[in-house]
Amino acid sequence: MAKKKYYDEPTCSFCGRGADEVQLLLPGLNGFICNECADRAHELVREYLQKPNNDDFKIKSIPKPEEIKEYLDQYVIGQDTAKKYLAVAVYNHYKRLTQKNDDVDIEKSNIIIVGPTGTGKTLLARTIARQLNVPFAIVDATVLTEAGYVGEDIESLLTRLLQACDYDVKQAQRGIVFIDEIDKIARKGDNPSITRDVSGEGVQQGLLKLLEGSVVNVPPQGGRKHPEQKMIPVDTKNILFICGGAFEGIEQKIAQRMNTQVVGFGVSNRLSLDDRNKLLRYVAPQDLRSFGLIPEIVGRLPILTNLEPLDREALRRILVEPKNAIVKQYEKLLAMDKVKLKINDDVLDFIVDKAIEYKLGARGLRSIFETIMIDAMYSVPSKGVKTFTLTKDYAKEQLEKSNLELLRNS
Repeated sequence: MAKKKYYDEPTCSFCGRGADEVQLLLPGLNGFICNECADRAHELVREYLQKPNNDDFKIKSIPKPEEIKEYLDQYVIGQDTAKKYLAVAVYNHYKRLTQKNDDVDIEKSNIIIVGPTGTGKTLLARTIARQLNVPFAIVDATVLTEAGYVGEDIESLLTRLLQACDYDVKQAQRGIVFIDEIDKIARKGDNPSITRDVSGEGVQQGLLKLLEGSVVNVPPQGGRKHPEQKMIPVDTKNILFICGGAFEGIEQKIAQRMNTQVVGFGVSNRLSLDDRNKLLRYVAPQDLRSFGLIPEIVGRLPILTNLEPLDREALRRILVEPKNAIVKQYEKLLAMDKVKLKINDDVLDFIVDKAIEYKLGARGLRSIFETIMIDAMYSVPSKGVKTFTLTKDYAKEQLEKSNLELLRNS
């Protein structure tokens, strides 16, 4: 039996503990509250107020496609066609969530983005996620295998989405999932084999029910499913899926379909030289099928767009224009040490030329810039200098003694 409190001893009106059992007891008009109960109440109120109310979307609060593209333009250079496709797909997804019971049932339009590595597929997904007020998750298709094999089950894709909304199933069922490296689960070959294609066509078959819309049991912690594990049922009918992949070598499939040779004698004159270097702009669903995606998957990804390979001008702009450009990041890092960074224009041109030479895409810009700046970032904070000027001769010297030069002959 609990010890009886004296009539004049104050106690918390919520938990009943006395002043000697808590750190602080706050008085009110008709009672008291202890510091622990106040903290719990504060957490509950903050969680309730910050929790987005997705029960009823209003069309006026939805960002318009032009607004979405303008936001993407601040972080991603070029790729206007892909941005428009993404903006429209996301906007229509919002509008589907506002639809009430109607005779016309708006179906979702999943999207697939094809583009070389380093052109910004994942960056587009990460950037658009910042602007959305629906749960957004980026997952990787390379770890997926058929049920019963080492790897992750297909349903574990939705675990990330649940984690993004603190396991609120109602919010997750209206979210957006970006599946990266979708080309890595392509069918390995048309010839039958005695070994199962457990990370290829089998995974595609498992993805069908997720893309089209059905109730699936999701493991809360991801990974493999166990018979005794408690599952979370999630309806994927209103989940928008955006897929992205490099599809290395799909240009040959496009060239064959268009009766065009990429190199060699007798090149067809149907396309200009510039078009032959950018065959991805002519990608079609049948090219995805010939690459190794099964027809059912292609049919459930009705919107197909591509990312253009980055030319010299685009790479130059990527270095300095976006809000999170690599040059701006290093200027900020040195400014924290009260050092001003000055970069000559010919240095930027030199970095772009090297990125094209190494065939590293936009990712190569950061690798090259970091290689050039590593010694300066090591020594400048200790020297007490006010300004550091990056010259082309210094950049050449740093690259020559680095391992990146080995890529020249690779």
